[in-house]
Amino acid sequence: MAKFVTNNVRNVCIIGHSGSGKTATIESMLFKAGATDRLGRICDGNTVSDYDSEEIKRGISIGLSVVNLEWNNVKINLLDCPGFLGFAGEVASALRVSDAALINIDAKSGLEVGAEIAWYNALEAGLPRAFFVNKCDDPDADFDSVFNQLRDEFGNALCPVFIPVKEPTGTMMIDLMTMKCFRYLPNGERQEEDMTPSRRAVAEKYEEVFMEAVAQTNEEMLEKFFAGERFSKEECALALHEGMITGAIVPVWCGSSENMRGIYSILTAIAESFPRHTAKKVECDEAGNDVAIEKEGECRLMVFKTIADPFVGRVSFFKVMNGELKKDMVLKNTTTGQNEKFAKIFTICGKKQTEVDSLACGDIGVISKLTNTNTNDTLCESSDMQYKKIVFPEANMTMAIKTDSKDEDKVATSIAKILDEDKTVKYENFVETGELLLKGIGDVHLDTVVSKLKNRYGVSIKLETPKIAYRETIKKRISVEGKHKKQSGGAGQYGHVKITFSPGEEDGLTFTQSVVGGEVPKGYYPAVEKGLKEAMKEGVLLGYPMVGLAADLTGGSYHDVDSNEISFVLAARLAYKELVNAGPVLLEPVGVLKVSVPESMVGDVMGDLNKRRGRVMGMEPNPRRPKYTIVEAEVPKAEMVDYVISLRAMTQGRGDFTFHFVRYEEVPAQLAAKVERCEKK
Repeated sequence: MAKFVTNNVRNVCIIGHSGSGKTATIESMLFKAGATDRLGRICDGNTVSDYDSEEIKRGISIGLSVVNLEWNNVKINLLDCPGFLGFAGEVASALRVSDAALINIDAKSGLEVGAEIAWYNALEAGLPRAFFVNKCDDPDADFDSVFNQLRDEFGNALCPVFIPVKEPTGTMMIDLMTMKCFRYLPNGERQEEDMTPSRRAVAEKYEEVFMEAVAQTNEEMLEKFFAGERFSKEECALALHEGMITGAIVPVWCGSSENMRGIYSILTAIAESFPRHTAKKVECDEAGNDVAIEKEGECRLMVFKTIADPFVGRVSFFKVMNGELKKDMVLKNTTTGQNEKFAKIFTICGKKQTEVDSLACGDIGVISKLTNTNTNDTLCESSDMQYKKIVFPEANMTMAIKTDSKDEDKVATSIAKILDEDKTVKYENFVETGELLLKGIGDVHLDTVVSKLKNRYGVSIKLETPKIAYRETIKKRISVEGKHKKQSGGAGQYGHVKITFSPGEEDGLTFTQSVVGGEVPKGYYPAVEKGLKEAMKEGVLLGYPMVGLAADLTGGSYHDVDSNEISFVLAARLAYKELVNAGPVLLEPVGVLKVSVPESMVGDVMGDLNKRRGRVMGMEPNPRRPKYTIVEAEVPKAEMVDYVISLRAMTQGRGDFTFHFVRYEEVPAQLAAKVERCEKK
């Protein structure tokens, strides 16, 4: 592959709703650019970007993949992102290292939730944005309706560049930059046709919007616009470039990925108008400070993705954020402090790697077997700075792992490899319930993890609803005795305590002594406290840990010969058992839920929270997303097990939430009666 300088490198992530044709768009681009010799199709399982066995089996993208091609002497790195909401972590990685986002829209379905979320994600990432309205040659496609829908939702910055014209003989495409009309042949090639009056009439509907948008990018263009002069193609391309960087223009192209229509136009636009890495001039470090981008400066790169390949080992995807990376360079990982040698560096196109001698500032590459480097790490020649890390979405769905006990070590080892490449997956050995917990973004996300464990590492697991870590406490004050006496020949055992139990203010045990007259020697006080703490591990109601207990040792008795520490430990345990008469109740974990939903759906969400025994604490506008509201509520954890799925169904995938434990509260009596006894492993 030829060597490319920074000005001739483009990094574009392809995002949008699942099924909008993102992978097909990339396949058409690769084929059109001559990077592949056949047009891959998802249904055939032979696409370049969806090469993982899970993706082929499911027919959807589940992981971020990178492909590259050359067009008009420009290297274009395309980052294919999953559209399914359960794989949002992959999108977050792509947005962090892309320099622009191309949002795919289905011309039949219009603006779908995945595209809406993609827009806001790209906006929050500060990326220039553009749209590609796909499947425009479908009989049911309506470009006019889709374009108006996009403008209504995202504003007047949307600017048409390449539009379709439906005719009895097929769908033509008009390039508003040159006002030329094209017919596409079955092989994807295009041929120019005359601009008939009917075609011109369609073009003129959009031409004024296009001309006004590009004219406002600078004073000279504005003067030409008012003078009625037409802009050249080069002027239009530069205007789109400048407008995308400032956000004043969001270009809209159309086409059909399956039939290779509009692909030439969008590739040319990416090469001529999409911004390069240095267009933003600065990057952001972990402390929030601006760091200048220097093409000739020290080499610095950021790892944005890791693949745990069972055969090759760890493969790290990185972007050269500053300077130039050369073969055999030694860079320091500023997170771990370890040095890493880049003996071999590669560019990547799906699963195909091509070795290169260097990569320019802004380019993307891969390297294998960096033993001390993980996703989000920064590597530098000399400095100690760290780039702003990728913020991954929280894993809000938790399931318990069911497997043979003899396979637990193998499960942990295999999941560790999954965690290495998917930072949205969490794994925990939850001691309180004795369960192994697996956390992910949603049910489909977790299902793919289960499949990967089976297919890659031969580990079979099942997922079940996790147990709730309940607690117990008492509500009454009670005075009890506990006497342990054992005489079976030789030294005996004798311990006798009188204890007053009451609800405590602290979470654990509050132990005090008010013994008078030396009924229990001070030397045995710690043994009594120890016995109570050990007993509190299992409550008197259903066997859940006891909390919030105050115990005052008021008296008892001892034997000069037979009393010892173990005797008073056992006596305390006997006294503890009497708490069954102190009004024991069951407590459940309660957390703070913050759910962000469109304003129109707040009523449905609040109604659902009431059914889940939630208490709404307040609402406020979401500062990151217009027309969205954040509802804050306190909800029992037992009611949150399926909330990921329910919220997705209620909001068509638009809602998201965070949930964090805050305290324990008493379980209503009618529900407590249904709770099963705690089973200790």
